[in-house]
Amino acid sequence: MKTYNKILKNPAYLLMVGVVFSMILGCKDFLDTTKQGEYTSDNYPYPGGSGPYDEYLFGAYNDLRSYDMHCRGFFLATSVRSDDADKGSSPTDGGADALTMDNFPVAPNNGAINELWKGHFAIIIKCNIALDQIANNTGITASEDQKLLAQAEARCLRGYAYFNLVRFFGRVPLIDKVLSADQPNTAQVGPDQLYPFIENDLQFAAANLPVNWDRKFVGRLTKGVANGLLAKVYLTQQKWGAAMSAANMVMTSGQYDLSMSYSSIFGESGENGKESVFEVQATASAAVPTANGAEITQWQGVRGPGDWNLGYGFNVPNNNLSNAYEPNDPRKARTFLYRSDANNTYKTVYGENTGTTWENPIYNHKVYTNPTYRALYNNRAGRWMNIRLLRYADVVLMYAEAANEVGGTGNTTEALKALNSVRARARIGAPAGTLPDITTTDQGVLREAIRHERRIELAMEYDRFFDLVRWGISGSVLPAAGRPNFVAARDNLLPIPQAQIDLSKEPYKLTQNPLYN
Repeated sequence: MKTYNKILKNPAYLLMVGVVFSMILGCKDFLDTTKQGEYTSDNYPYPGGSGPYDEYLFGAYNDLRSYDMHCRGFFLATSVRSDDADKGSSPTDGGADALTMDNFPVAPNNGAINELWKGHFAIIIKCNIALDQIANNTGITASEDQKLLAQAEARCLRGYAYFNLVRFFGRVPLIDKVLSADQPNTAQVGPDQLYPFIENDLQFAAANLPVNWDRKFVGRLTKGVANGLLAKVYLTQQKWGAAMSAANMVMTSGQYDLSMSYSSIFGESGENGKESVFEVQATASAAVPTANGAEITQWQGVRGPGDWNLGYGFNVPNNNLSNAYEPNDPRKARTFLYRSDANNTYKTVYGENTGTTWENPIYNHKVYTNPTYRALYNNRAGRWMNIRLLRYADVVLMYAEAANEVGGTGNTTEALKALNSVRARARIGAPAGTLPDITTTDQGVLREAIRHERRIELAMEYDRFFDLVRWGISGSVLPAAGRPNFVAARDNLLPIPQAQIDLSKEPYKLTQNPLYN
């Protein structure tokens, strides 16, 4: 308990960490859950006996589904800021926190960005605590293999959190150990120091995580997660050969494929399937319908009266995205959920007629919940829905992109093979001639085809804004898509939360990002 008390006494981290340490100090609350009526309080989500450090890792895993980590701030910053989605909900709902994610600029006092900061640093601190216990707690009996595995899990989660932070904020404190109350804050560093740190964490994880786990450990981190994240880290830095290699490790692992239909991937029945590389586990039961799940689905659920009161209606796909689809692309129907009207009756993926009195004409179909589960849990919040963070198709398209750029002139043969495998799955069931194979060998044309495919395949899946930034086209695409206030030099990054600047102290006082002062 001494370690936790030292941290809690450090005022510089009180707001950043908030109440998250209650999960460490009371891990029993985390364990006392059920998985869609299957698990019991003794085995969720990772049954006992998997490792002696689980009590420390559980808190970090649990934070993946926290409000601050993957909810309002996350979808606003990754999706609503892009050209594919609008804020949604009612016109003023969410206030300036949400509206400025749509219209720019985001203010330093925005509550959503402070949520993101707190959520990501909370998981980092929990990972550091786990690593400290592995290294220094002599009261725990563990083999070297058990220590390496636990370290790999903690470092994979930490690497993921820092990867998000560097893309959100650019310059953040680099905290790689447990800090005591008498230690100063940690220096704010930039991408040149953060990316090597992230790579090192994920490389260690990839070397020491298992290829898979027994099904009773569903959702636990694997080599595929680490290598998939590494591929995206390398791609972001335009390290094409390394990205291609990391993605290939996932593709040749034998653990994943494109066999699931596109429509089935996103529903409850598609959870943890062959498409899933990194998926956050969420839970529910009739007795505990919301407390042990994730809120991100509810925030995006249909906003309507009566039985259609499924959520708050945020993060809706827009006409700009709609117009980007090729004719008859079946993926559009699984992405756009349309409101019925006097002239048109639309259906959900489960066959229901959609409502005519919804607040918005369009909602995100990928987070639409199965009515059977709503009845089972006597609840419409959808908090039992898992969060898909990395799909296999994403990895295949990363491979295609890296292959097209590798060596300067690219390997168009490999790029085309990967790209067309995704299109082949997408056109199943569509009229003949839909989504034909791409055949061009022109590097520039193929580059645009791969970028288009990423946009459509991964629509509304929290990648689009990051893609626009790393491609260097955010400054032209977003104003053209109806975001005239977007200025790439400022808005590619979020501002450092003012609340965190106010908390920080010399000699490591946080400084604001360019053009936000």
